[in-house]
Amino acid sequence: MRVIHEMKFVARLSSGADEWSCPACGRRVTLRRLPEPELTVLDPGDESAVHVGVIEPDAAAVAAEKYGLGPVQNVPRPPSPPAPDAADRRWLAEIGIDWDGGAAA
Repeated sequence: MRVIHEMKFVARLSSGADEWSCPACGRRVTLRRLPEPELTVLDPGDESAVHVGVIEPDAAAVAAEKYGLGPVQNVPRPPSPPAPDAADRRWLAEIGIDWDGGAAA
């Protein structure tokens, strides 16, 4: 059975596309509706999960059951690793890596 994540509506963009985000894995997409549909993936998140985007409460569970995908699971996202400290940044600079686009040390 595949893991299903529920996408949440974030905002309507000035282009007319809707932005959706998955709080479980960080997947972010923009979706433009008919007559010129287009899906743009901003952050892939967990590509092995099935993502269901709905606006009505509990609609994801209904859709999952309808298509035989199993229960919706909101899997907590693991915490981000800590940023490198000063010693790590010096070492990164020594091997030619800039951290966050600036000087590593």
